Formats: sequence, C-alpha cells, structure tokens
Amino acid sequence: MRILHTSDWHLGQNFMGKSRQAEHRQLIDWLVVQVDEHAVDAVLIAGDIFDTGTPPSYARELYSDLVVRLHAAGVALLLLGGNHDSVATLRESSALLERLSARVVPHADAPEAQVRVLPLRAQAGPGCVVCAVPFIRARDVMQSEYGQSAEQKQQTLQLAIQAYYQAVFAAADAQRKALEAELGHAVPLIATGHLTTVGASASESVREIYVGALEAFPTSAFPPVDYIALGHIHRPQKVGGLAHIRYSGSPIALSFDEATQQKEMLVVELGEAGLESVTPLPVPVFQPLVALKGNLKTLPDAFAKAAKDASAERPVWIEVTVAEDDYLADLPARIQTLTEGLPVEVLRIRRERGNNVAQLSADAGVTLDELDPLDVFARRLAHETLDDEVREALTVRYKSIVASTVEGEA
Repeated sequence: MRILHTSDWHLGQNFMGKSRQAEHRQLIDWLVVQVDEHAVDAVLIAGDIFDTGTPPSYARELYSDLVVRLHAAGVALLLLGGNHDSVATLRESSALLERLSARVVPHADAPEAQVRVLPLRAQAGPGCVVCAVPFIRARDVMQSEYGQSAEQKQQTLQLAIQAYYQAVFAAADAQRKALEAELGHAVPLIATGHLTTVGASASESVREIYVGALEAFPTSAFPPVDYIALGHIHRPQKVGGLAHIRYSGSPIALSFDEATQQKEMLVVELGEAGLESVTPLPVPVFQPLVALKGNLKTLPDAFAKAAKDASAERPVWIEVTVAEDDYLADLPARIQTLTEGLPVEVLRIRRERGNNVAQLSADAGVTLDELDPLDVFARRLAHETLDDEVREALTVRYKSIVASTVEGEA
C-alpha cells in the first residue's frame, strides 16, 4: 500500500495581510497529479488542516474541493485534527465526507473509535489499519487534581497519553488480527499524531517531545507500529533518527523562517512485512518568499537578485532586515523607493537593532484584537534571529506557562 503523508496545510492562513488561497489551490492541483503518477492509495493529513478554528469561506471551499477531487481519483483521505483546528468545524461535515471516501478524526475519542482501515486503490480489500490519533488535549485524557505540582501534572499527563496510545493500539491490533485471519496474509499497522515537539534524538543527548503542555514524551512511549505519521513541526524530519517516525512538514512555507526549506510530502510504502520505504516528494514553490538582510547600499542588488525569476503576476514576497541604517525614521519610504519597478512586495521591515518593526501597509491592517496571545508571542519571536529548534522550544515553553496559568485560575 502507498500512503501520501502530509500535514500542516493551514488553509485560510492570513500571511501579513496576504491570502494563501492561490497557493493552496495550486497545491491541490499538484497533489491530484501526484497521487495518480505515484499510484497512491490514500492521503493522510496529520493535523492543522485549517489555520484557525473559524476558517474563511474560501478555505472551506478548498477543503471540500480536496475531498471531492481525491474521491473522484479513487483515493481515500484521512484527516486528523490539529491544535489549530476546531473540533466542531471538523465534526460538522464528517458524516457527509465519509460518503466521499474521507475519514475525519476531529479529537481524541474512545480508543476503539480511533481505529480506521485505509483501503487499497486498486482493489476493495484493506491496505492497512491506522491508530488515528489527532492532537491530544489534556482534557481529552485526564482530569486535573487539586494540589498537584507542575511536575506531577506533567507526569500524570505523560502517563495518560501513553496509556491512550496503548489503548488505541490494542484496539487496532485486535482488528488487524481479525483481518489477517480473514485475508490469510499480514496487514500493516500505522499510527498518527499531532505533537507540539522540538524533535528527539536517539544518538545525541536526549531531546524531548512536547505534547500539548507535556514536557517529556519519549519516542519509546509510542506503540510498536510499522510507521508513525506526525504533524505540527513544519520542517520535514525523522524523530530520534528513526526511519519509521516522521514529520512530513508543511507543504508551503508558513513563515519567512521557512523560506529556504525544501518542502515535501512523504510517499510511504507498506507491505506484508511492514514498512518498505519512505520517499520524499519535493513540493514546488508556488509563492516565493525571501528574507533579506543588508544596508541601504547592499539592498538594491539583493532586491534585484530576489526579483530575477519573479513576475508582475507572481511577485516575490520579501522580509528585509536592515542593518546599520536601521535608525532612519523614513526607512519604509527608502525601502519602497529601492523596490520601485521590481516585481517584489516587501511585507515586513525589521530593524536589526531594537525591537521596533516598521511595516508597510500590507501588514498595517492587523490589529491587536484580531490576535490571540500565541499570535502576539509568535510575531514578537519572529523579530529575533533564532534557530528553528530554539524558536519551537520557546513557543512550547510559552504554551506550557499559559496552560498552567489557565489551570491555576480555574
């Protein structure tokens, strides 16, 4: 069986005042071609289908179009809820979408309800059994107890999530064995997850996986399945160097920090013996993003280079960090002058020194009441030059503090 593993589409994202609608439309067109060329049996989206819990109408239309076109192609679709997704939004059309070969898993339910069977495209028989685990919220698997310390809550949550995975695995394994007895051959078993994570490594000093507010969920706590399809981290990677535990990453760059990443989806080949291969499928760049840094003398050449392959129909979106000349009060106007006549749009201007950020009109329409605390934190963090892992670790820590504060007020 061939599964196309992807995640973190973030349909409906408002990117500094810019819509990603055209990119996602092109992504769906590209995906439909790929599933045919690679004879894919099922597509699995491991969470964060939408960017917000109340996606705009065009994002819902894209969602519906994806379902309809994959159904027409004879390809099954498994959709997992992520931390950005609204459980109610995903649930409202799930029964209807199941008629179109799309199975939706909005939230962590009873373990036996999380088991799904993905069919083969070429025949009616089952291809694999899935422990379909979406983003796990603490309230899904545990109840807070009065008087627990933060460390005790962490330990309780880790054990609860581990027990939940094991319960889902037990239900899926029982169904797999029943299918194997009926079919007379082995059936592969996979699992999913949408984890707030900074990655893990088996060869380096152990780095931790973060699940919700959890600060230590080791890879050994996952059930013994043939493949684990993960979402939430936007950079494609193995977890702990293990070939069968993977993040597919987001299919498009969702921030300027991701502009240089090669985005991809993963073609996962499964057979009677389990996992056979995982092949990265590079995703084309539908909208170029470029992060530039320099002073007013070096930036003209940098802008010209960035605009080399752009056009008026598809201008390149640019974030510029100004060094040395960042004290100038009329910096936005000067940058605007430097880009006149070029197929570029400067979406953000950052001053290297200080925390003040001068933004062009494209970003000026965003007001504080449109942002939640995490958005504010993420935007502030974007002003710093940090490695992806450090950025993720700080975000996870912030979420943990917020979660602890909310529980303390409850």
